[in-house]
Amino acid sequence: MGSSTSSSLRPPLLFSFFIFCALFFSPAFAGPVSVSSIPINFTASNLQFIDHSGAFLASANGSFQARITTSKPESRTFYFVVIHVSSHTIIWSANRNNPISESSQLRLTANGLTLYNDSGKPIWSTHLNRSSVSSMQLLESGNLVLIDAGKNILWQSFDSPTDVLVSGQKLLAGKSLVASSSDGDLSEGRYKLVIGDDDAMLEWNGMVYWKLSMDSDAFRDTNSPVEFLTANATGVFLMGGNGKEVVIKRILNVNSSNSADFMVAKLDYTGLFNVLSFNSVDGINSKQEFEGPDDKCSIPMICSRLSVCSNGGSCSCAPGFRNDPKINNGDCVATDASLTLAASCESDDDVSISSSPSSNDTNFDFKYFRLKEGLDYFSNDFTEPQIHGVDDSLCKNLCSRNCSCLGVFYTQSSGSCYMITNYLGSMKSGSENRVGYIKMVAVGDQGHVVEKGSDFPTIAAILLPLIGVLVIAGVAVMYLKRKQRRRHSEKRARSKLDFDEDIDDLVSIPGLPVRLDYKEVAEATEGFKNRIGSGGFGTVYKGTLSDGSEVAVKKITCLGAQGKKEFLTEIAVIGKIHHVNLVKLKGFCAHGGERFLVYEFMKRGSLDRTLFQGEPVLDWKERVEIAVGAARGLAYLHSGCERKIIHCDVKPENILLHDKSQVKISDFGMSKLLSPEESGHFTTMRGTRGYLAPEWLTSSAVSDKTDVYSYGMVLLEIIRGRKNSGDSPYSGESPGPHRLIYFPLFALEMHEAGRYDELVDPGLVGRVSSRDVEKMVRVALCCVHEEPCLRPSMSNVVGMLEGAVPLGEPRVESLNFLRFYGRRFTEVSTVGENSEPNEFMLYRQPTANTSSTASYNSFSYISSQQVSGPR
Repeated sequence: MGSSTSSSLRPPLLFSFFIFCALFFSPAFAGPVSVSSIPINFTASNLQFIDHSGAFLASANGSFQARITTSKPESRTFYFVVIHVSSHTIIWSANRNNPISESSQLRLTANGLTLYNDSGKPIWSTHLNRSSVSSMQLLESGNLVLIDAGKNILWQSFDSPTDVLVSGQKLLAGKSLVASSSDGDLSEGRYKLVIGDDDAMLEWNGMVYWKLSMDSDAFRDTNSPVEFLTANATGVFLMGGNGKEVVIKRILNVNSSNSADFMVAKLDYTGLFNVLSFNSVDGINSKQEFEGPDDKCSIPMICSRLSVCSNGGSCSCAPGFRNDPKINNGDCVATDASLTLAASCESDDDVSISSSPSSNDTNFDFKYFRLKEGLDYFSNDFTEPQIHGVDDSLCKNLCSRNCSCLGVFYTQSSGSCYMITNYLGSMKSGSENRVGYIKMVAVGDQGHVVEKGSDFPTIAAILLPLIGVLVIAGVAVMYLKRKQRRRHSEKRARSKLDFDEDIDDLVSIPGLPVRLDYKEVAEATEGFKNRIGSGGFGTVYKGTLSDGSEVAVKKITCLGAQGKKEFLTEIAVIGKIHHVNLVKLKGFCAHGGERFLVYEFMKRGSLDRTLFQGEPVLDWKERVEIAVGAARGLAYLHSGCERKIIHCDVKPENILLHDKSQVKISDFGMSKLLSPEESGHFTTMRGTRGYLAPEWLTSSAVSDKTDVYSYGMVLLEIIRGRKNSGDSPYSGESPGPHRLIYFPLFALEMHEAGRYDELVDPGLVGRVSSRDVEKMVRVALCCVHEEPCLRPSMSNVVGMLEGAVPLGEPRVESLNFLRFYGRRFTEVSTVGENSEPNEFMLYRQPTANTSSTASYNSFSYISSQQVSGPR
């Protein structure tokens, strides 16, 4: 009986034990939602939280939550997101291109936030430069921030928007919203909202298809450079003038009776830019307050490839094409089964035709299907023709010789040729004067095979081979004549249009700026008479185009063996980049063996002229504006582009000034374009003496921190108003006639002594506070740390100069190399008055076998030409 009773009690006891474990040991597996703030040494995963939403942090009023969750309930891929709770709108996501599992972990430490996959490999982090994070907070605005013990923001999600802006959030010039791939798939798609220096643009695969200024209710107030876009209940605004001037505005008529308490501006996966409002009564249903473009047929892939969009979104295949039920993506195929679309050699489009000829097969005989008149392509309204004044046969011939070309549109009245390159979208109604041709490939006949039989006529056996020979001979004659006519036509076209031998390469680059005729460039510069300077790789002339705009024309003269490659690299890179602090490439020209780049003209010239030779002396406010503008431009090159760009030659000569204190970085098109994986392996030396980082000279890996060092040296020259090496006295001393002083070392010594007033330009003594000078000096010294990892990013430099990020503290142990530099300057200055030292001379530290006053060997005297290449 007792045994039976004991046995019957075991299940309840075990059940109670499990309940006890669930109640008292669950913190190891689950956790509550924290409000507003979480301290460091915190770990989160979707499995840790018992409400099944994956939420672990909420804003003060509960409007927003930080979660590790899925984008769709049925999905098994997880993302770290910030979500607006009542509307279920994801306003930010960290790992949109790298989804994780429910057990993957997010860790908050003093170094910042890091997201790990199941293998323990970090796939995303906040990349802070120092270990000073105190806590993570979610503000009621929806901004996720990391702060230090002094409540200073070290990182914020608002600086890295994904596809949504909340009311009041800023999208800075040079930044972009990137649409998701599809509904429920947060990975980056092909549509972008890009903020340029004069407008907001929608792009598909880098091609513009809409601008905010095109909206019928949008108004341009000023021509000031755009600094950011923002949206709220009153409208969508592009702002400039330090955020005080409205450049373009689109006023919204939000009905206050709807009690709209939450608004977002979102770039939808369909390519539409929407402003949506949600009210407190029904937080799920939204109201569309604005959309762009208003004509949905302007969206490149509103329909499938080679479909025609009509009536605001109705789709049907273009005449001569049909839907193929075997193709899942709904693309249209040629009705003639013997033809298929040509594939681009450049596109990574997953629907490219694999059976197309090799991209190197320029002699392949393509066929061109003529589209019905009245059809057009979206990009024709936003790009310049590839060439003017030709016939349609030459237009198609250029496409045949360009492996990235998928079709052409030809304007009959002007002979203008437009190319569709790399990607082919849907069509729309357009001009009757413009005719489209789609590049096709012949699949080929299967042939008719005649079986041999006993009753096969004997005469046929005799005549057929003879006929075959005659046919082959006739075809050969026709081929030779056709080839001769084609050569004659191409030769005549080249002579007429002054093409050079590189035309195939030039027309195959997507996103090229305007191509200018040599005659137009020569007339603009009055025969290249007005020389205004020599820049990297060439001479610069001032010119005026036919439309009255002033330009700077750079004639590339030092190309060497890699000339064509360098030229193509520059126009491909710089032509696609638009930022208020980067010089804009307006066009290019190729004439025989000569290359010309046409830039916007900067009236005040380069910083070195204004800073070192200008009168009157630059005031402190403008020096700060120049420093911030240059830092913003470099920050965009390092982190704002799709691929990292290292300038490699930051110096005052490459910082240009314009009216209204506009500051722009130039000459970055010749720099190396790196992916994140390549950036640690870039070791080819280039640059200018006086600004070269130590890693150039020690064969260490070169990265974006190399630009930071050069910028720090420039910043010191901005403070002093003179070159870092010079013979001007300081502190009342009068150096010898040939004695050089090394200002970076003097700046370090004065920083250690707290005597910042002695560092400022003598022309500004008494006109600037010691605290303002201290800020600039500390930033500059942090930039020139010997160890690249200790240098701040250019984004943090901008933050420190603007006061958004706490000032860094220069580490003296990483600046001691300046003492060697300074001693070498003092020693080398005694060699001779024409013997200005360079970095190799300075960085040669004494060893056990040599004294600091030893004579210099040949290695020490490598010239600047050897260091930097021709300048």
